[in-house]
Amino acid sequence: MSIVVVSGTGTEIGKTVVTAAVAAAAVAAGRTVAVLKPAQTGLAPAERGDADEVVRLSGAKTAAELARYPEPLAPDTAARRAGMAPVGPERVAEAARALAEEHDLVLVEGAGGLLVRFDQDGHTLADVARLLGAPVLVVVPAGLGTLNSTALTAEALRARGIEQLGVVVGSWPAAPDLAARCNLADLPEAAGAPLLGAVPEGSGALDPAAFRAAAGGWLAPVLGGTWDADGFADGARALPHEAGA
Repeated sequence: MSIVVVSGTGTEIGKTVVTAAVAAAAVAAGRTVAVLKPAQTGLAPAERGDADEVVRLSGAKTAAELARYPEPLAPDTAARRAGMAPVGPERVAEAARALAEEHDLVLVEGAGGLLVRFDQDGHTLADVARLLGAPVLVVVPAGLGTLNSTALTAEALRARGIEQLGVVVGSWPAAPDLAARCNLADLPEAAGAPLLGAVPEGSGALDPAAFRAAAGGWLAPVLGGTWDADGFADGARALPHEAGA
């Protein structure tokens, strides 16, 4: 895989940190990595964006951002309110292909969920993945409600003929509740794709050296790591059950 699109089932679920973990594992394997953020919203021009944060944590070679809008809204809405041009899927695909000519791996990190609008024509990250013929890695939350949003995202990908690489839990809690533990078994069925990792909550606050040293242990071999889904699920089931059980 030379290009992977990273999406999520929603916002604020750990997508940037998962992207950084995938990048760190690739860098550790000797691959050159570029991170492309098509549309960054909610930040001032001088603030560090998601792509910059991925490079800081992972040691990836290149961070690229195509547009930045000041308000924390969907890219289409943020662009319209700012009086700025939106970013269409053709431009994103062109940028990703150009980066792929000079890097071993390009990670395209979306904004929010798969079908968040990029422009007034209703184009989304799914259109970018389809243009590129690239697989989509879906980042999901751990707890109650994640199965429905995961299934809906998977259904949208299948309807468009887009490959789903798998799912990664973006913020695995230090004290997982019953729903989170059960979801380890249920997520692959909901997604119709394998569970490929679980990134511990708070990992984005680690020192970059510590983050890079640990990243491979959070991801399955297909993502360059050593994480084992069955072993992780067995360990989670061995934790004390919810209070009163």
